[in-house]
Amino acid sequence: MYIEIISALIISAILTLLIQWLIRRCKGSLYTSIRGGTPRAVGTAPFITMLLFLPLPYSYLVGIIGIFAFIDDLIGRKRINNLKIEIGQLFRGIGMLLVALIGFYYLGPASILIALMIQPMNIADMQPGTACSSVIIMCILAVILMISSGFNDYYIPLIILAACIGYAPLDYKGKIMMGEIGNHSFAVGLGISYALLGGFYGVNSSIGYTIGSILGALTLFIVISLVIAMLRRRNLKIFMENELKIENPHFGDYFMDVLTGGGLGDLVRRIILGKRKIVIKNKYLMYLGFRRLFFNPK
Repeated sequence: MYIEIISALIISAILTLLIQWLIRRCKGSLYTSIRGGTPRAVGTAPFITMLLFLPLPYSYLVGIIGIFAFIDDLIGRKRINNLKIEIGQLFRGIGMLLVALIGFYYLGPASILIALMIQPMNIADMQPGTACSSVIIMCILAVILMISSGFNDYYIPLIILAACIGYAPLDYKGKIMMGEIGNHSFAVGLGISYALLGGFYGVNSSIGYTIGSILGALTLFIVISLVIAMLRRRNLKIFMENELKIENPHFGDYFMDVLTGGGLGDLVRRIILGKRKIVIKNKYLMYLGFRRLFFNPK
């Protein structure tokens, strides 16, 4: 097992250097002007690594979301005529739906939460190193929980950790961007790890396993959102004050932004709320982040 983990780290590192070099050389749609010129979607490297080393059927789920996420990266922010939805968002939504549906056969209802894990990880990738830090923290936590509970099959989080560490150095320096393919793949991989960990606690019955896997995925969903909100709190404060005009935002607002922000979350809000604007004045609801939760973009 350890040979495979070391191999995964080395392959991820080599692919990261190769892919970022190719994108810089070609300067196509995956090369952005951010920070003076930055290759995007270099998360293809850990995606390929996870495909190579994750066991079946879990690599299927990573493969599905990775393919649709890469289409999102390639197309960018182009909109569908007469609609407010972006083409990339549509493909991302299709990928999430397929992960939930196909994953249901292998992991039960927890697959829905695994698909939704894409939301917080997508927000994390907006700041150099944040997505990597989130993955590393949650992988280490998963391994510790698995060992302490007697669940010795911690191969999956170790592979994800190795793929992330191999990719991470250039991301922390701000020289590359993970892209949708990277953060989506990590999100599904982490979701699988925690669903399996939760299921381990309920192995005495099929119902117990199902409930445990749901709780495991839900725990990851909440904890990683808290971690990302903490890591991005300074940037989120500036964003909310300047862009959303939310005065004196609280940590609850940061948490809600990670849970429900981004293009997909704002699209859902527009569909549900229409043109309505909900003003939150209750101080307790403000602390809990309801101003961000009900913020309806134009």
